[in-house]
Formats: sequence, structure tokens, C-alpha cells
Amino acid sequence: METAEFIEVLDRQGASLALAASKAGLDAAVPTCPGWQVRDLVRHTGTVHRWAASFLTERHTSFQPLPDGPGPEAKDAVLLPWFRDGHATLVTALRAAPGDLACWTFLRAASPLE
Repeated sequence: METAEFIEVLDRQGASLALAASKAGLDAAVPTCPGWQVRDLVRHTGTVHRWAASFLTERHTSFQPLPDGPGPEAKDAVLLPWFRDGHATLVTALRAAPGDLACWTFLRAASPLE
């Protein structure tokens, strides 16, 4: 698969997650993550999106810790817009990144964009 295809899949899957979260509700259980509710999954995934985007936009060449996401006190009304914003930031950063980008990654791949 080409890098552009990976990015398209990520774009579609993020939109699907946001839609599913909206339909299920933030209180719904996540069966594959015992003890988690949809709000926990949205908060975690949105934090990871921002973390990954920072490697691309800030050109980090070494590991950086995950940033703080919205805390448990964050209102549910802000979580899905916050998630969508972070997801869009990551997709935009991936699309704009040069092919010869050098940044830290935890997986071996031909490019950190994959």
C-alpha cells in the first residue's frame, strides 16, 4: 500500500470512529477495552493523534511522552469536536509532510509516514 492510501484509510477510520462514538454515546461500553467507555477511547485516540502529529510538525527525532488530553472533568460536549480537530490535524500533517521526513517512530517502515 502506498503512503497516500494509508493516509486515506486513517482519514476514513477517524471519521468512522467519530460517527460511531456519536451514535453509541460517550457512556457506551467498549467491549474490546474492558472497563472503558466510548469517552475513554475518544480521549485516548485523540491524544495519540495529537502526539503523532507533533512528530511530523515539530520534527522530533527522539521519543516524546504523550501530551495531556482533556481531563476527566472535560465536558462531554467538547470531546467529539476535540477528537475531530486532532484527527484532522494529524491527517493534514501527514498529507503535508515531505517524503524524506526524518522523525522518531516506534515501528520500522520505509518512511515514518507509513
